[in-house]
Amino acid sequence: MLWSGWGDPARAAELPAPVRELLTELLGVRPPAAPAATFGEVRLPPAALPPAVLAALAAVTGEEHVRADDDARIRHTRGKSTPDLLLMRAGDASDAPDAVVLPGSHEEVVEVLRLCAEHRVAVVPFGGGTSVVGGLTPARRGYAGVVALDLGRLDRLRSVDPVSMTADLEPGLRAPQAERLLAGHGLTLGHFPQSYEYATLGGFAAARSSGQASAGYGRFDDMVVGMTVATPRGTLEIGRAPKSAAGPDLRQVFLGSEGAFGVITSLRLRVHRAPAVRAYEGWRFETFAAGTAALRRLAQEGAPPTVLRLSDETETMVGLAKPTDLGTPGGDSGCLVVAGFEGAPGDVAHRREHAAALLVEAGGVHLGPEPGEKWAQGRFSAPYLRDSLLAAGATVETLETACFWADLPRLYDAVRLALHGALGSPLVMCHISHVYATGASLYFTVVTAQTGDPLAQWAAAKRAAGEAIVGAGGTISHHHGVGRDHLEAYAAEIGDLGGEILRGIKERLDPAGILNPGVLIPVY
Repeated sequence: MLWSGWGDPARAAELPAPVRELLTELLGVRPPAAPAATFGEVRLPPAALPPAVLAALAAVTGEEHVRADDDARIRHTRGKSTPDLLLMRAGDASDAPDAVVLPGSHEEVVEVLRLCAEHRVAVVPFGGGTSVVGGLTPARRGYAGVVALDLGRLDRLRSVDPVSMTADLEPGLRAPQAERLLAGHGLTLGHFPQSYEYATLGGFAAARSSGQASAGYGRFDDMVVGMTVATPRGTLEIGRAPKSAAGPDLRQVFLGSEGAFGVITSLRLRVHRAPAVRAYEGWRFETFAAGTAALRRLAQEGAPPTVLRLSDETETMVGLAKPTDLGTPGGDSGCLVVAGFEGAPGDVAHRREHAAALLVEAGGVHLGPEPGEKWAQGRFSAPYLRDSLLAAGATVETLETACFWADLPRLYDAVRLALHGALGSPLVMCHISHVYATGASLYFTVVTAQTGDPLAQWAAAKRAAGEAIVGAGGTISHHHGVGRDHLEAYAAEIGDLGGEILRGIKERLDPAGILNPGVLIPVY
């Protein structure tokens, strides 16, 4: 993972000439005044962790699994939000952990947490480092130091139950690794978010991730039927059955907890037969409203596609739904729907026929397989595009929300209006990428010319968008989590009593407050 950007540096690409021209003419984008910092120019604070604590940690995991070198500290600094990347590109690693600890077992995680609680050392659970909401930037004040608890050594497929269709996997597995291991048993998770190539299973659970095929396979939190969690108070084994009436479901305490309540050390996940057929296609609607109505019918009338997403007019025109074609002259008009079908041949044929009849009746025009296949080909490429835009002098970031269908038009308009009010004349694009019988998500991409202080520029826009989301009845996050960036809006969403409940759970499981301090828990 590139320390100051996304993914594999070899896959970074320059912006096509038409895109550079559009940025200049439409948005007034100019190259940054200074080049991005090199790795050797990164400013690291001195490590603050007491030597005695480092030695105690090394005694638990082995010396080779406790790292305090510059490379490890820099690569475990922050996540991958635009503010995170702007700081790293400026050479600012002031939030770097003092050390990186790589436990090799659940027992080692428990002991590391015990030691850190004893010495008041903050612990940031670290998977793929893909957080885009400030979820890897702890509060340091009042702590003897900060360690990043890298779970990369917990990377096994522990067992498969083909009768129950579940698998036990460890949290440090990156999604492609998990898919390869399950493929050996003819299985799949079916979880393919945009972060798929680098994110981990533990991160998916801790942030309530939702993959691009959620219409067919469900969200990641729907897949979790059991888990083992290490806390400073000890171990929890959760999930004796698929569903239970034995009180509140404690799985829900840790799903979405972002490492603030405990560290997930194993997951029992629902799995699926690997699909025999994958078919992707495109449809065109005249307007976003018409396409939205069609998606709602598909979600509510049964047998929806596995992948179902709708780009608004601006996203369709720019071509962001097909990143590999971005900048190609002659942009599409209307709104693009991508529908993907995965499964057994008969099931895929039935669902395609059902969807086609409904989409035609709703006014859709079939575009054939090419748009869907182009989207599938470039589905993990957009984060690389963001790096190129930042390098060109544009501020570019995403934000997402969800609401009930009845509120969706108002929410769509409110967020776009707020972003335009905060940024002047930005390029604002949106798509629906996750649908339910009762509602859907909205995922916005914003591009504007960088000011002299792009961090303050985006902070103002983010604040305005968050207020618009809360005011229009949306949730502050559908699948990115809360982190630090959404704390204020999240507090408004759950209210004072909701915040007290979260603080009560935190105090009981983590009395010393060492687990990812400053993240998720509202402070009043």
